[in-house]
Amino acid sequence: MFTNLSYIYDENVTEMEKLTQQEEEAMQLIWRNRGGFIKELLDTMSGEKVPYTTLASTIKNLQRKGYVKAVKYANAYRYEAVIDEAEYKKLFMSGFVSDYFRNSYKELVSFFAKEEKISADELDEIVRMIKENKSN
Repeated sequence: MFTNLSYIYDENVTEMEKLTQQEEEAMQLIWRNRGGFIKELLDTMSGEKVPYTTLASTIKNLQRKGYVKAVKYANAYRYEAVIDEAEYKKLFMSGFVSDYFRNSYKELVSFFAKEEKISADELDEIVRMIKENKSN
């Protein structure tokens, strides 16, 4: 999904690779905890915990893909997000809308309306929010 999208950080332009479900879950942990050591991140996981080595491997993949950086403390690494959650959502949604809705947010909203996943009241609220943003 991200093959055509770029994100600028560390004064370089880097292609952001698509994340797997497991990688997205690890990023959620990192964002929610504002970074952390593998053990700390594991301790904050809800539900069934993955093995330490699985999370460590997933975070290494995130580092390779440019989503996190490792900061060394003594003999351990603390992992921090390079891309914030809001920016990731922008990238994800842009790719998602482009791939599945012919780059049309109108088609996206129409899809949810047809599937009855969004109500008329919610649509009215969205319209109100759009109008308020235009006046600011």
